[in-house]
Order: sequence, then structure tokens, then C-alpha cells
Amino acid sequence: MSEDKAKLLPFYVVIDVSYSMDGENIVAANDIMPTLLDALGQNPILSDKVRFCLVDFSDDAQVLLPLCDILEPSLTVPGLAVRGGTSYAAAFRMLRKTIEDDVAQLKGDHYSVHRPAVFFLSDGAPTDEDHEWRDAFAQLTEYDRQSGTGFPMYPNFIPFGVAQADPRVMQQLIHPSTGGKQMRMFMMDKGNTPAEAIRAMAEILVSSVVNSGNVMAGGSSGIVLPTTAQLPAGINSYGADDDDFL
Repeated sequence: MSEDKAKLLPFYVVIDVSYSMDGENIVAANDIMPTLLDALGQNPILSDKVRFCLVDFSDDAQVLLPLCDILEPSLTVPGLAVRGGTSYAAAFRMLRKTIEDDVAQLKGDHYSVHRPAVFFLSDGAPTDEDHEWRDAFAQLTEYDRQSGTGFPMYPNFIPFGVAQADPRVMQQLIHPSTGGKQMRMFMMDKGNTPAEAIRAMAEILVSSVVNSGNVMAGGSSGIVLPTTAQLPAGINSYGADDDDFL
């Protein structure tokens, strides 16, 4: 019987590419993965701990970069291009299927898998019907341990809102929102530009990846988000019960 390999933490970077992201915003979004690549290049030991997948969404969603070690020499990071509207439901459905398939593949390759982490960036409100994106999000995040119903590999979900993203909607995407391992959302401050905020998202992602990888190397587990004091200028962080953004 094959021995289990290392335990991996999968990260899913999910980017809104609706038409409102055109211009400087999509340029900044295209810098996210190269920024992450540079950071991992300076911390190559972390490549044994983490994997990355890039998903974009508009009216539909697509996996641009399947889950991988982004330090693989032959890897080419695909570019993002704007198109269509803002279907949160399409993104959530794609994530559910992709995470399920990826975890099964990793386990088939004898890896152990930490709970995946989703970094979800949007610059606007969903164009789906309210019930549609809510149902899709529930299918992605709900799981009842006692009955075994739902999605057992539900991800930790970290929303990032820029430009016209509705903080009340984004706050509902924080998951888990209760318990001892609550996630948080990150929102652009008034006065900041969306492109600057998107670049700040890259910094927050890098910080989370490096901190989480170092924690894993020390024998602990789970995603580690930056503290409020560690946030880049122009960004604020909120929990599921906060209301001071209103």
C-alpha cells in the first residue's frame, strides 16, 4: 500500500471579470497570480504545502488554471479578460464541482487535504436572482456532520469587495461565519481606487498563503488571515456580525 504524501492546502482564486472590470481593474487583477508566484519563489518550501487554482466568472465561470503547484517550471499563468455580467451562482456551482473533483484527485494521489480556501473578488452585485446565488452558495458551503448531508469539503470562503460590491451581500458570503474558525471579508475603503484595492488583495492573499504555509510546516493546520494591523492601506476587514461599514 502506498504511503500518504504531505498534507496540502488548496487555494482557489476566483475573480470577477464582468465588463465593469475593464481597464485598470483587469490589469491589476492580472497581476495577482504573478505576485503570488514571486512570493512563493522566495519561499519555495511552501510549494510542498499549497496548491492553487484560478477561476474567473461573468455570465458563466471557467477554470483558467487547474489546481497545481505554480512553481512548476513549465507552468504558464493564463490572462484574465473581461466579458459579460456578474453571475455569483455560476462561480459557486463551478467551485463546488471543481473542489469535489480536485480533492478526490489529491486523495487518489495519496495526499491528505486541508479544507480548501476560496478568495473571491468582485466589483459589483450579483446579476442572478437572489434565490439563485443563495441556493448555489448553500450547495457549496452547507454540511451537516451528524447526518452527513451537504458538501463535506466545503471551503473557507473569504470575500473581497471593490468598487460597487455590496458589503451586505459580501458579508453573507463569509464562511464559516460562526464557531472557532470564523473567516472575514475585506472591503475597499472610500477614497481608494478599485485597482489599488485589487493590488492590496494580492498582498492579503500572499500574506495568507505564507502564514498558512509556515503554520503547516510547524505541524498546525488551517488558513491564517492577516490581522487588522497587517492590512494594506485602503482596505478594511469585517466579520459576519460587524455593521460599522453601513
